[in-house]
Amino acid sequence: MDFSNFNNYFAQFGELVIAYGGTVLLAIVFLIVGMWAIKRIVKVIGKTMVKSDVDESLQPFLKSLIGSLLKVMLIISAVSMLGIEMTSFVAVIGAAGLAVGLALQGSLANFAGGVLILLLKPFKVGDFIDTGSHSGTVREIQIFYTYITTPTNQEIIVPNGDLSNNAVKNFSFHDTRRVDFTFGIGYNDNIDQAKEILMKLITEEAKALKDPAPIVFIENLNDSSVDFRVRAWCQSSDYWDIVNSMSEKVKKSFDSAGVSIPFPQRDIHVYNEK
Repeated sequence: MDFSNFNNYFAQFGELVIAYGGTVLLAIVFLIVGMWAIKRIVKVIGKTMVKSDVDESLQPFLKSLIGSLLKVMLIISAVSMLGIEMTSFVAVIGAAGLAVGLALQGSLANFAGGVLILLLKPFKVGDFIDTGSHSGTVREIQIFYTYITTPTNQEIIVPNGDLSNNAVKNFSFHDTRRVDFTFGIGYNDNIDQAKEILMKLITEEAKALKDPAPIVFIENLNDSSVDFRVRAWCQSSDYWDIVNSMSEKVKKSFDSAGVSIPFPQRDIHVYNEK
Protein backbone atom coordinates (compact mmCIF):
# COMPACT_ATOMS: atom_id res chain seq x y z
CA MET A 1 0.00 0.00 0.00
CA ASP A 2 1.42 3.34 -1.12
CA PHE A 3 1.26 5.78 1.74
CA SER A 4 3.15 8.53 -0.07
CA ASN A 5 0.08 10.10 -1.67
CA PHE A 6 -1.86 9.76 1.57
CA ASN A 7 0.90 11.50 3.46
CA ASN A 8 0.93 14.29 0.87
CA TYR A 9 -2.84 14.78 1.15
CA PHE A 10 -2.65 14.73 4.92
CA ALA A 11 0.14 17.29 4.88
CA GLN A 12 -1.84 19.55 2.53
CA PHE A 13 -4.89 19.19 4.74
CA GLY A 14 -2.82 20.11 7.77
CA GLU A 15 -1.53 23.19 5.99
CA LEU A 16 -5.08 24.21 5.09
CA VAL A 17 -6.21 23.73 8.67
CA ILE A 18 -3.31 25.81 9.94
CA ALA A 19 -3.90 28.50 7.29
CA TYR A 20 -7.69 28.74 7.43
CA GLY A 21 -8.73 26.91 10.62
CA GLY A 22 -8.70 30.04 12.74
CA THR A 23 -10.68 32.01 10.15
CA VAL A 24 -13.29 29.25 9.77
CA LEU A 25 -13.63 28.92 13.52
CA LEU A 26 -14.00 32.68 13.85
CA ALA A 27 -16.66 32.70 11.13
CA ILE A 28 -18.60 29.91 12.89
CA VAL A 29 -18.46 31.76 16.20
CA PHE A 30 -19.52 34.92 14.39
CA LEU A 31 -22.54 33.09 12.93
CA ILE A 32 -23.58 31.62 16.29
CA VAL A 33 -23.29 34.93 18.12
CA GLY A 34 -24.98 36.74 15.24
CA MET A 35 -27.96 34.37 15.24
CA TRP A 36 -28.35 34.83 18.98
CA ALA A 37 -28.18 38.62 18.59
CA ILE A 38 -30.74 38.57 15.76
CA LYS A 39 -33.21 36.66 17.95
CA ARG A 40 -32.79 39.26 20.68
CA ILE A 41 -33.19 42.13 18.22
CA VAL A 42 -36.36 40.66 16.67
CA LYS A 43 -37.82 40.11 20.15
CA VAL A 44 -37.12 43.73 21.13
CA ILE A 45 -38.66 44.94 17.86
CA GLY A 46 -41.75 42.80 18.56
CA LYS A 47 -42.19 44.36 22.01
CA THR A 48 -41.73 47.82 20.52
CA MET A 49 -44.43 47.16 17.92
CA VAL A 50 -46.83 46.00 20.63
CA LYS A 51 -46.20 49.19 22.64
CA SER A 52 -46.60 51.28 19.47
CA ASP A 53 -49.97 49.61 18.78
CA VAL A 54 -48.88 48.25 15.38
CA ASP A 55 -51.62 46.20 13.74
CA GLU A 56 -51.55 42.59 14.98
CA SER A 57 -51.81 41.17 11.47
CA LEU A 58 -48.68 43.11 10.48
CA GLN A 59 -46.48 42.25 13.47
CA PRO A 60 -45.54 38.63 12.53
CA PHE A 61 -44.82 39.64 8.94
CA LEU A 62 -42.57 42.56 9.93
CA LYS A 63 -40.67 40.48 12.48
CA SER A 64 -40.13 37.71 9.93
CA LEU A 65 -39.02 40.18 7.25
CA ILE A 66 -36.56 41.98 9.55
CA GLY A 67 -35.20 38.66 10.87
CA SER A 68 -34.67 37.30 7.34
CA LEU A 69 -32.88 40.44 6.16
CA LEU A 70 -30.58 40.42 9.20
CA LYS A 71 -29.78 36.73 8.67
CA VAL A 72 -28.92 37.31 4.99
CA MET A 73 -26.60 40.15 5.97
CA LEU A 74 -25.03 37.95 8.66
CA ILE A 75 -24.36 35.07 6.25
CA ILE A 76 -22.84 37.41 3.64
CA SER A 77 -20.57 38.89 6.33
CA ALA A 78 -19.53 35.44 7.54
CA VAL A 79 -18.72 34.24 4.02
CA SER A 80 -16.71 37.42 3.40
CA MET A 81 -14.64 36.64 6.52
CA LEU A 82 -13.49 33.42 4.79
CA GLY A 83 -11.98 35.47 1.99
CA ILE A 84 -14.60 34.51 -0.61
CA GLU A 85 -15.27 37.35 -3.06
CA MET A 86 -18.92 38.35 -2.69
CA THR A 87 -19.06 41.27 -5.13
CA SER A 88 -20.17 39.22 -8.13
CA PHE A 89 -22.56 37.16 -6.02
CA VAL A 90 -24.22 40.26 -4.58
CA ALA A 91 -24.42 41.80 -8.07
CA VAL A 92 -26.24 38.72 -9.40
CA ILE A 93 -28.68 38.81 -6.48
CA GLY A 94 -29.27 42.51 -7.07
CA ALA A 95 -29.94 41.99 -10.79
CA ALA A 96 -32.32 39.13 -10.07
CA GLY A 97 -34.10 41.23 -7.45
CA LEU A 98 -34.45 44.11 -9.92
CA ALA A 99 -35.94 41.83 -12.57
CA VAL A 100 -38.43 40.36 -10.12
CA GLY A 101 -39.29 43.85 -8.86
CA LEU A 102 -40.05 45.11 -12.37
CA ALA A 103 -42.17 42.05 -13.12
CA LEU A 104 -44.15 42.47 -9.89
CA GLN A 105 -44.23 46.26 -9.86
CA GLY A 106 -47.99 46.51 -9.28
CA SER A 107 -48.00 43.88 -6.55
CA LEU A 108 -45.05 45.50 -4.80
CA ALA A 109 -46.84 48.87 -4.88
CA ASN A 110 -49.90 47.25 -3.28
CA PHE A 111 -47.68 45.54 -0.72
CA ALA A 112 -45.93 48.80 0.20
CA GLY A 113 -49.32 50.54 0.37
CA GLY A 114 -50.67 47.85 2.69
CA VAL A 115 -47.69 48.20 5.02
CA LEU A 116 -48.12 52.00 5.12
CA ILE A 117 -51.86 51.70 5.82
CA LEU A 118 -51.33 49.22 8.64
CA LEU A 119 -48.50 51.30 10.13
CA LEU A 120 -49.86 54.85 9.74
CA LYS A 121 -53.55 53.90 10.12
CA PRO A 122 -55.26 56.57 7.97
CA PHE A 123 -58.32 54.38 8.45
CA LYS A 124 -59.13 51.17 10.28
CA VAL A 125 -61.64 48.33 10.14
CA GLY A 126 -65.14 49.70 10.78
CA ASP A 127 -64.47 53.20 9.38
CA PHE A 128 -66.68 54.64 6.64
CA ILE A 129 -64.44 55.97 3.86
CA ASP A 130 -64.74 57.48 0.38
CA THR A 131 -61.98 56.59 -2.08
CA GLY A 132 -63.23 58.94 -4.78
CA SER A 133 -64.79 56.17 -6.85
CA HIS A 134 -66.20 54.02 -4.04
CA SER A 135 -67.52 54.59 -0.54
CA GLY A 136 -68.40 52.17 2.23
CA THR A 137 -67.35 50.58 5.50
CA VAL A 138 -63.89 49.01 5.75
CA ARG A 139 -64.42 45.31 6.45
CA GLU A 140 -60.84 44.02 6.26
CA ILE A 141 -57.34 45.35 5.55
CA GLN A 142 -54.90 42.87 4.04
CA ILE A 143 -51.34 43.34 2.84
CA PHE A 144 -52.31 43.75 -0.83
CA TYR A 145 -56.01 44.72 -0.80
CA THR A 146 -58.61 46.46 1.35
CA TYR A 147 -62.17 45.12 1.41
CA ILE A 148 -64.98 47.70 1.56
CA THR A 149 -68.69 46.98 2.04
CA THR A 150 -70.96 49.57 0.44
CA PRO A 151 -74.26 50.75 2.00
CA THR A 152 -76.03 48.51 -0.56
CA ASN A 153 -74.05 45.51 0.77
CA GLN A 154 -71.72 45.21 -2.22
CA GLU A 155 -68.12 44.11 -1.69
CA ILE A 156 -65.47 46.39 -3.22
CA ILE A 157 -61.86 45.14 -3.32
CA VAL A 158 -59.48 48.10 -3.62
CA PRO A 159 -55.70 47.75 -4.22
CA ASN A 160 -53.74 49.23 -1.33
CA GLY A 161 -51.43 51.02 -3.76
CA ASP A 162 -54.36 53.18 -4.90
CA LEU A 163 -55.45 53.93 -1.34
CA SER A 164 -51.97 54.95 -0.19
CA ASN A 165 -51.30 57.21 -3.21
CA ASN A 166 -54.66 58.99 -3.50
CA ALA A 167 -56.86 61.11 -1.26
CA VAL A 168 -59.23 59.13 0.97
CA LYS A 169 -62.07 60.69 2.96
CA ASN A 170 -62.46 59.06 6.36
CA PHE A 171 -65.88 59.99 7.77
CA SER A 172 -65.24 58.03 10.98
CA PHE A 173 -61.84 59.50 11.85
CA HIS A 174 -63.29 61.98 14.35
CA ASP A 175 -65.90 61.20 16.99
CA THR A 176 -68.14 64.09 15.89
CA ARG A 177 -69.29 65.50 12.54
CA ARG A 178 -71.05 68.64 11.42
CA VAL A 179 -74.30 68.07 9.55
CA ASP A 180 -75.53 70.76 7.13
CA PHE A 181 -79.03 71.20 5.73
CA THR A 182 -80.41 73.60 3.15
CA PHE A 183 -84.15 74.37 3.17
CA GLY A 184 -85.86 76.85 0.84
CA ILE A 185 -89.06 78.84 1.39
CA GLY A 186 -91.03 81.13 -0.89
CA TYR A 187 -90.49 84.89 -1.04
CA ASN A 188 -94.03 85.45 0.21
CA ASP A 189 -93.46 83.40 3.37
CA ASN A 190 -92.45 84.79 6.75
CA ILE A 191 -88.69 84.25 7.15
CA ASP A 192 -88.81 84.81 10.94
CA GLN A 193 -91.45 82.11 11.29
CA ALA A 194 -89.47 79.68 9.12
CA LYS A 195 -86.27 80.38 11.03
CA GLU A 196 -88.05 79.79 14.35
CA ILE A 197 -89.42 76.45 13.11
CA LEU A 198 -86.01 75.27 11.92
CA MET A 199 -84.27 76.31 15.12
CA LYS A 200 -86.93 74.57 17.23
CA LEU A 201 -86.61 71.34 15.25
CA ILE A 202 -82.80 71.15 15.35
CA THR A 203 -82.71 72.12 19.05
CA GLU A 204 -85.20 69.41 19.95
CA GLU A 205 -83.33 66.80 17.90
CA ALA A 206 -82.07 64.33 20.52
CA LYS A 207 -78.99 63.30 18.55
CA ALA A 208 -77.84 66.87 17.83
CA LEU A 209 -75.15 68.06 20.23
CA LYS A 210 -75.78 71.11 22.40
CA ASP A 211 -72.12 72.14 22.26
CA PRO A 212 -71.32 73.49 19.73
CA ALA A 213 -74.83 74.92 19.55
CA PRO A 214 -76.78 74.56 16.29
CA ILE A 215 -77.29 77.65 14.13
CA VAL A 216 -79.77 78.72 11.45
CA PHE A 217 -79.19 81.53 8.96
CA ILE A 218 -80.19 82.69 5.48
CA GLU A 219 -77.64 81.41 3.00
CA ASN A 220 -78.93 82.51 -0.41
CA LEU A 221 -81.61 84.57 -2.08
CA ASN A 222 -82.24 82.44 -5.14
CA ASP A 223 -84.44 83.14 -8.14
CA SER A 224 -87.47 81.43 -6.65
CA SER A 225 -86.58 80.71 -3.01
CA VAL A 226 -85.02 82.02 0.17
CA ASP A 227 -82.54 79.35 1.29
CA PHE A 228 -81.86 78.67 4.97
CA ARG A 229 -78.74 76.87 6.13
CA VAL A 230 -79.05 74.70 9.26
CA ARG A 231 -75.82 73.58 10.92
CA ALA A 232 -75.47 71.21 13.85
CA TRP A 233 -72.93 68.81 15.32
CA CYS A 234 -73.51 65.16 16.14
CA GLN A 235 -71.73 61.91 16.86
CA SER A 236 -70.34 60.43 13.65
CA SER A 237 -72.42 57.30 14.16
CA ASP A 238 -75.65 59.41 14.33
CA TYR A 239 -75.03 61.39 11.13
CA TRP A 240 -77.42 59.59 8.80
CA ASP A 241 -80.12 59.30 11.47
CA ILE A 242 -80.27 63.09 11.76
CA VAL A 243 -80.11 63.61 8.00
CA ASN A 244 -83.01 61.23 7.39
CA SER A 245 -85.23 62.46 10.23
CA MET A 246 -84.77 66.23 9.82
CA SER A 247 -85.99 66.40 6.22
CA GLU A 248 -89.24 64.67 7.15
CA LYS A 249 -89.76 66.82 10.25
CA VAL A 250 -89.16 70.06 8.34
CA LYS A 251 -91.60 69.14 5.55
CA LYS A 252 -94.36 68.28 8.04
CA SER A 253 -93.73 71.39 10.17
CA PHE A 254 -93.70 73.71 7.15
CA ASP A 255 -96.95 72.18 5.89
CA SER A 256 -98.61 72.63 9.30
CA ALA A 257 -97.47 76.27 9.52
CA GLY A 258 -98.40 77.07 5.93
CA VAL A 259 -94.81 77.72 4.87
CA SER A 260 -94.29 76.85 1.23
CA ILE A 261 -91.34 74.95 -0.19
CA PRO A 262 -90.72 76.28 -3.72
CA PHE A 263 -90.37 73.90 -6.62
CA PRO A 264 -89.52 74.62 -10.27
CA GLN A 265 -92.53 75.87 -12.19
CA ARG A 266 -93.16 77.70 -15.41
CA ASP A 267 -95.86 80.18 -16.42
CA ILE A 268 -97.18 79.79 -19.96
CA HIS A 269 -98.88 82.73 -21.65
CA VAL A 270 -101.09 81.99 -24.67
CA TYR A 271 -101.78 84.77 -27.14
CA ASN A 272 -104.52 84.56 -29.74
CA GLU A 273 -103.56 86.44 -32.88
CA LYS A 274 -106.32 87.56 -35.23
